[in-house]
Amino acid sequence: MKWFVKEGSIVREIWGNADTILFIFAGASAEFALNKSVDWLYFTGRLPADPLGRLFSTVSYARQIVFSEQNAALKAIEQIGAIHKGVEEKRGARIPDSAYRDVLFMLVDYSIRSYELLERNLTEDEKADVFEVFGRVGEGMGIPGLPLNYSDWEVMRQAHLSENLIKSNFSVDLYKQYRKHLGLGRYLLLKEVQTRIAPQRVKKLLSLGSWSLLSVILPVYKLMRVFRLHKAMRDLILPTEYISQIVSLDTRREDNWREEDLRTSYSS
Repeated sequence: MKWFVKEGSIVREIWGNADTILFIFAGASAEFALNKSVDWLYFTGRLPADPLGRLFSTVSYARQIVFSEQNAALKAIEQIGAIHKGVEEKRGARIPDSAYRDVLFMLVDYSIRSYELLERNLTEDEKADVFEVFGRVGEGMGIPGLPLNYSDWEVMRQAHLSENLIKSNFSVDLYKQYRKHLGLGRYLLLKEVQTRIAPQRVKKLLSLGSWSLLSVILPVYKLMRVFRLHKAMRDLILPTEYISQIVSLDTRREDNWREEDLRTSYSS
């Protein structure tokens, strides 16, 4: 059987860990709010009505592709394209190509940032592997103007951050929805994660500051993972309706925990 992402790929490790996916989710939720094309997500009404569900569906689709057999993954990618085409037909306009690239770029960037924050620094080859996987997703969707390699992606990513983000009324409203659906405590925790993981441009536009309480909390959480106590803490901070979905994302087996996890638990 041919997998869309080969076994042993760092991408499988990143997207097989619920903690990492939650951090990807948190980073994307900040950048989604600032994207110049966020009005497309408001057009359907799904984003303001259920911002957590809408963002969760995005990462769930990505994860489904990562762990699918080649043909099944290509079918899922085709389905994503068809969904967006349907939205375009209803609105009578085209979603900008840059908006598609922005989402792919977010998946690449926050995959790397989340894993490095929670686990270890990635090698250049591993970063290139992350880019290659989501690059194939973009190619499958027929997105034009994609970078050819990871180095080109780094340049384009910085350009997109400079040119495609703006704080608008949509941004303000979306954060109001985050607070409404999460509750104050979880909302403040979300912003702490965003402060730690988001690119500088995103933090500046959202006035997130430069220091996060997560700098203190994260080493404790990593230590709890070593002793397998982290899931109880994670369940306490997650909205009840999403706990089962988050648990289903965690495919990393408990027997994969090694002694080196204890040595790396205090790394940032």
